Formats: sequence, structure tokens, C-alpha cells
Amino acid sequence: MKRRRFLASTLVGALLTVGLTTACGGGAGTDSVDAGGDSQGTLIMATSADYPPYQFVETAGGTEEIVGFDIDIAQHIADELGYDLEIVNMDFSGLIPALQAGRADFVMAGMTPTEERQQNVDFSEIYYDAKQTVVFPSEVGITTPEDLSGKRVGVQLGSIQEELAKELSESIDGMEIAPLNRINEIIQELRSGRIDAAIIEDTVAEGFLANNPDLEAVIIPEEGPVGSAIAFPQGSERVDDFNAILAEMQASGLMDELIVRWFGDGES
Repeated sequence: MKRRRFLASTLVGALLTVGLTTACGGGAGTDSVDAGGDSQGTLIMATSADYPPYQFVETAGGTEEIVGFDIDIAQHIADELGYDLEIVNMDFSGLIPALQAGRADFVMAGMTPTEERQQNVDFSEIYYDAKQTVVFPSEVGITTPEDLSGKRVGVQLGSIQEELAKELSESIDGMEIAPLNRINEIIQELRSGRIDAAIIEDTVAEGFLANNPDLEAVIIPEEGPVGSAIAFPQGSERVDDFNAILAEMQASGLMDELIVRWFGDGES
């Protein structure tokens, strides 16, 4: 895996930028050969690094690095295509606008290819499926989504969980939606009692449940789009190349290895 270093970011809403081996400048999709002649340039990936195990900031030895399932996949794809990888961290709600503005080549953030999003960006094939859960303090005692009646429910702004919450609120009386920018903010609000419950993907919720034994979760039966895919600007020529490498990762078993590493099971 190529070495990463932090760079300043000028993207709206960006918190930090993780760069890699080259210092290629310019906008997304910088195509220049480095001094060693072994790189086609730099691919810029936008993400929201608050979504473990997909992507999160790991602090070790006084340094910070964005790591996770999506990061490993993106790095492998960049390596296979002969590019360096630069990772830009921002709020989830700013990811699609960054693609539309030409500030990133692709987005990986555990993003589901909903019909609404497909009107604005192109997507790869699904590379991982997951379920949605209601997370809540044990004393709240939620057993079904209908128990969210009269509850204030936290969701990540711009996420599929926000869309799901809006759909649920149409049939659940008194359910109030509280959109927040980051998952850790949602957990803080949940533990402080400022929200009663939260809708979070099961694989992401697992880590927070392990660290907060006073929290529980139940699965939400769901219809409609599921799974995570890579987002691209509309008309991007990179979609086919990325799909080909994702298929190779599935066929070779590499994707299953990464799933086991980050999620602890072999399901895809």
C-alpha cells in the first residue's frame, strides 16, 4: 500500500485531506507521470471518514490516517490502474456536490445507489450489502420501527438512513427526524438523551454497540435499494474500469478477505 500524508484541503466542508506518494496538483483526475515514471497521476477520492469500518480516522503514534474497508478497496483499484490515491474527507452531504463540481474523481462512503442519487451521479456495481438498524438506549425498549412513534430519531444528513427515516415517518405518528453531520455526533446525542434513537447501518452500529453496552439495536425490515457502490461524475469513463477490478476482486477472493478483515464475516 502506498504511503499517505496529510495535505491541506480547500474543498467546502472538508476536514482533512490524505494524500499519497506524489505531489500532483490541479483538480480531480490529474494525469501526469511522476519522476519515477510508474504512475499515471492521481485519483481523488472523496469520503466521509466517520463511518467505521468503511472509513474512519485512526490515530496511532501521534499520526492520523484514514483507514477502512472502502480505503483498502480504493487503494487496490488505484494500484491496479497505475494511479496514486488522494483521499479528501468531508461531511457526507457534501460528497455528491463535490463530484458534480469536479473536485473528486469518485466517492466511496458506504453509499447506496438510490434512484435520486442516480439522477445526479453514475454508480459502479454493488460491492457490499448491509442492513439498517434502529440503535437506542436499553431502557427505551424498542422492538419494531413502529416503536419510534413519538421519538426523536437521529440520522446522518444526506444518507440513505435519512431517506429511510422520512419514509418511516410517513406512517409512524409523532416520529421526529434529527439530521446530523457525523455518526459520532449521533451517538453523542443518543447517549446524552437529546435524541431517543438513531438509524445506522448494522456493520457501522456494531462498533458503537461494542463500546457502549448500554445501547441496543434492532434490524429494520427494508424494501428498495440496498448495498454500497462507488459514485462517479455523470458520464465518467472510469466506471467500466472500476467495475472490472471489483469483479476481479470478487472472483479472486480478495473482496471476501477484506470483508472478513473489516466486518468479521465472509458475507457479501
